[in-house]
Amino acid sequence: MAAPVAAATGRSAYSPALRVQGMDAVSFRVSASFPRQRASFPSIRVQRIPKRFQVSCSAKQETIEKVCEIVKGQLALPEDSTVTGETKFVDLGADSLDTVEIVMGLEEAFQISVDESSAQEIQTVGDAAALIDKLITEKVA
Repeated sequence: MAAPVAAATGRSAYSPALRVQGMDAVSFRVSASFPRQRASFPSIRVQRIPKRFQVSCSAKQETIEKVCEIVKGQLALPEDSTVTGETKFVDLGADSLDTVEIVMGLEEAFQISVDESSAQEIQTVGDAAALIDKLITEKVA
């Protein structure tokens, strides 16, 4: 988590506004401006800045490949279709029921049990593979 950095808005050191940038708890970059024109409490304007890249938790390649095959089977995708760790279930045409069926297929194939809150957080094949690796590690320990 980055520490907030204060910098002038591109004007001289006696600028009427102070700009603060940092990271919030969900790793979104946040920007806030503090006008210095008033003698009382300054107004605050917060603006979300979109992420430019995303760092994802990496799972074992063999787990990702097995999850890709299970997803293809559950969604009846053609063998030549491309499914990678970054592929979102929504992009494959999966609705919420399909996602539940995928999770059930993964539970059966990997002999694990996925709780409902963790299942709802799965958005991509990589998310599913990372969760599976985590659950298998916890099961062995």
